[in-house]
Amino acid sequence: MKVIPVINHIVAALFIVCYSYQLIYIAVPFIKKKKPYEKAKLHRYAVLIAARNEEAVISQLIESIHNQTYPSELIDIFVVADNCTDNTAARARAAGATVWERFNSQQIGKGYAIDFLLDKIGQMYPDKPFDGYFIFDADNLLDENYISEMNKSFSNSNRIITSYRNSKNYGKNWISAGTALWFLWESQYMNRSRMLLGTSCAVSGTGFLFHRDIIEKAGGWKYFLLTEDIEFSVNNIINGEKIAYCESAVLYDEQPVRFSQSWNQRMRWAKGNMQVSQKYGARMAKSIFKSFSNYDITMTVSIAIILAAFSVIINLVGIGYELLTNGKNFMLIVKSLWESLYKAYIMFYLLGFITTITEWKKIYCPAVKKILYTFTFPFFMFTYVPNTFAAIFAKVKWKKIEHKESISLKDVREHYI
Repeated sequence: MKVIPVINHIVAALFIVCYSYQLIYIAVPFIKKKKPYEKAKLHRYAVLIAARNEEAVISQLIESIHNQTYPSELIDIFVVADNCTDNTAARARAAGATVWERFNSQQIGKGYAIDFLLDKIGQMYPDKPFDGYFIFDADNLLDENYISEMNKSFSNSNRIITSYRNSKNYGKNWISAGTALWFLWESQYMNRSRMLLGTSCAVSGTGFLFHRDIIEKAGGWKYFLLTEDIEFSVNNIINGEKIAYCESAVLYDEQPVRFSQSWNQRMRWAKGNMQVSQKYGARMAKSIFKSFSNYDITMTVSIAIILAAFSVIINLVGIGYELLTNGKNFMLIVKSLWESLYKAYIMFYLLGFITTITEWKKIYCPAVKKILYTFTFPFFMFTYVPNTFAAIFAKVKWKKIEHKESISLKDVREHYI
């Protein structure tokens, strides 16, 4: 099937057409500087934490919140112990959080837990004293200045703000480093560049803040898909909201270290993006020419998945056909695939290399591992292709990622391995 190499070239060309604008993102931080914030005002914040069997890490997160330089009397911490079978609730209470326990075997997922938590807070505080709401995962740790820095951005009329996502176990292995390096890339060469260019960023799972008006306008937290963060981002962007980025607000989270965990996590992300595309696809398509933010979020959520899945299917069909027939074009297809793979390897290596160099001092692991993981990063990214393909056919459900890194911010900064 000589047509397969042609199709591979077409798919590659489509990727370039759709995503070449992201090359500009690489250059933006080097040539454009952010505007200084105006004087910040103090606001009262509620911290929302959805935790399921997180007794190993929940105390460290709450401690890092208590250690903030921001006035503690303006921060209230709320935890929903969601379908827990361990001591998460007790440990969160002992650490100083207000805790509610939720048991629901039908509505499973972070979105339902956050909606439950906001409903409880609304009942407890009918006068609505909070100006904004933070969302963190139980395995997170916050830099001491995190809330102070986010408050500066919030005081400058930014209604949704995401932050710098670092890792507390970067150096564990190539799997944890792969995810961590991608989040660093996303923070500094996607969201930072978007912010500098005046377009909208996107929320990525954890470490973000939104104004009270955002949730009141939506009638609560109504984002229940497998990727509730992406759903939240898409819905707000196509409704005209702009998501800001605060580079100086640094959050650390724990990445999966076993491939099976990483696979399940990314299956959920891929399936969740498909759900978002299905639910919001028509609205995204209609709004794609209204602003660059709409185009950007549409490319980020939908198009890459479609092109990757199409490429996998076409190549599998071609290889299967050649194996079942005379196979005279088999090596032609293999050569085409090899060309695509080594070009993709070079691209991902450069992304990882650039990010590692610029974020070198912020990556807490030995130098030799920082260098090594730039070479393994492309292989990690390659696993997204079969993962995405599998997600098309799999019935994906929310699965907990086990967190065991019971460490402090001090441990992270001392190159904890």
